[in-house]
Amino acid sequence: MIPYSVLDLSPIPEGSTAADALRNTLDLARHAETLGYNRYWLAEHHNMTGIASAATPVVIAHVAAGTSRIRVGSGGIMLPNHAPLVIAEAFGTLATLHPDRIDLGLGRAPGTDMMTARALRRSLENSDNFPSDVVELMSYFEPAGPNQRLRAVPGEGTRVPVWILGSSLYGAQLAAHLGLPYAFASHFAPGALDDAVEVYRQTYRPSERWPEPYFMLAANVFAAETRREALRLRSSMEQAFANLRTGHPGPLPRPVDDVDAVLPAGARAMLDEALRVSVTGDPAEVREGLASLVSRYRPDEIILTGQIHDHAARLRSFTIAAEAMASLGETRREAAE
Repeated sequence: MIPYSVLDLSPIPEGSTAADALRNTLDLARHAETLGYNRYWLAEHHNMTGIASAATPVVIAHVAAGTSRIRVGSGGIMLPNHAPLVIAEAFGTLATLHPDRIDLGLGRAPGTDMMTARALRRSLENSDNFPSDVVELMSYFEPAGPNQRLRAVPGEGTRVPVWILGSSLYGAQLAAHLGLPYAFASHFAPGALDDAVEVYRQTYRPSERWPEPYFMLAANVFAAETRREALRLRSSMEQAFANLRTGHPGPLPRPVDDVDAVLPAGARAMLDEALRVSVTGDPAEVREGLASLVSRYRPDEIILTGQIHDHAARLRSFTIAAEAMASLGETRREAAE
């Protein structure tokens, strides 16, 4: 069976608060654990009134403490916003509290605007240092040498698994060069997906911990009992993405029956491209859609996300997706016998 995981932005729906969003995040994580999901990743975003996971390591700690088996991590930490030592200490602490359950996914994009970058006391030019910062960060997770003066405590010796996240050939090339697992952000930027996967696999340099390439595909899932309801659930994400792209981010909008009636002019073509790695529909359609993605891209793992306004509907969507992935696993086993 291909492992399946959750990417959660801890969305703040219209009419709710950040406190509600964080409670929902923990509830979804516990739900995902019972459904057999492999990982639960959270993403770093700043100055966003619709996202509650800005202090990503803190939310990871909250989720890890409230679950018992599922791996918890970042998808990702935007490393240009931080000093590598600080991230090593934060994730080293998480790994010390929750051994063998913490992942560290790293992104190169600052994930914010110039004003917010200045508030973070970081420069957007820090993205140029990304490869060396990744190598420095990983070194802090290794056992300390006898004369090593700069150490991450906690952190040293924890060997937290590091992933490279990306949506371009740059991340694919870096992950391949360093011998690290690679997660592609195809859930919102699929343009370079095919080329990036090929480059990663073809140029991969085996490492001690990862002798073979390990590719994780990200996909949106909006699942419900009927296709009509699934499309309605998806309308919240479509409105939110259109708002973001037009410079008006905010809380996750309520779903509507006719989303095209409320979208800005020209938004439909942009949404169809940006969100094309999505599966939307009833249980049978979701199974078929996930099977198609797995067949085409042959991921080693798939990570699913879905910003849905109603929490109960969100839980049900991830349930349907988990059942579909488990069913695909059963079909693959039967075919192999």
